[in-house]
Amino acid sequence: MLSAAKTMTYSAKVTAVCSATVVLSLGLSAFLLTRIDQVRTQVAPQELLYISSPALLKRMSLGYTGLVADIYWTRAVQYFGGKHKDRSSAYKLLGPLLELTTDLDPKLIVAYQFGATFLAQNPPEGAGMPDKAVELVEKGIQNNPNDWHLYYELGFLHALERQDYLAAAKAFQRGSEVPGAHPSLKILAASMAEHGGDRATARLLWTTTYDTATDPMIKENARKHLQALRVDQDVDALQTLLERYRAQMGRYPSGVRDLIAAGWLRGIPVDPTGNPYKILPEGRVEVQSPDKLPFITRGLPPGEKASILGLPKSNP
Repeated sequence: MLSAAKTMTYSAKVTAVCSATVVLSLGLSAFLLTRIDQVRTQVAPQELLYISSPALLKRMSLGYTGLVADIYWTRAVQYFGGKHKDRSSAYKLLGPLLELTTDLDPKLIVAYQFGATFLAQNPPEGAGMPDKAVELVEKGIQNNPNDWHLYYELGFLHALERQDYLAAAKAFQRGSEVPGAHPSLKILAASMAEHGGDRATARLLWTTTYDTATDPMIKENARKHLQALRVDQDVDALQTLLERYRAQMGRYPSGVRDLIAAGWLRGIPVDPTGNPYKILPEGRVEVQSPDKLPFITRGLPPGEKASILGLPKSNP
């Protein structure tokens, strides 16, 4: 009887200790996250220090490593967004944040997809580290070898960010061999092997992205890039007309009406947002609202750079 009582007392003590430990751990975790948020509001983002040990974070998470990974992924996005808004040329914490996120949750595909884009694009649109972006996606492929989207992202990086079309062809070919891969990867592999670097190739990549994307953000980003390609082509064509007009008339047209009157245009050309292109008397073509057309390289006012709205490209 006494032994049973002692056993019950011991069990009660163990339960109490374990309960207290859990409560203390939860309290410490909550305190830690609160303090990080407090520090984040007091210190400039580039000066922030995050816990850099995935092992430590996993122990502190009490098994909720996926949740902690989501938190750090959110912070990576916030960090990128803040730096991008400030038109910064330095994204020092972006790589470490993405590494930590994907160490905590190697299956978080979106972190590889968008993270690689954040890393690859030239400043101030991104960190200007395409090789680091490739490393991140290769890490994603190692952890998720049967996700063909990652091979697509890898080929995309090689083609458009690194201009290495042979590497792009190999990446698309690797992806095409994954069970259930989209058939377009074989087409892209052949296209990269045959030729690359021209506007038609970029349009092929973005059209494939748009047609195969299921994520609304990725689809919208592809649409914006396709709009930009159309604007660049339109502006180049209009610029050619202006030069022809000047060669024949001895001056640039004062506006689009002159080109219509000369029979070289059948109507007022408009950009993808529905706004007419501006034909300036000094012989330059501009878009009405550059901010509505992210990623364009033509039709910008002198010294102006189109802003990038929302998140950048990724894969289908």
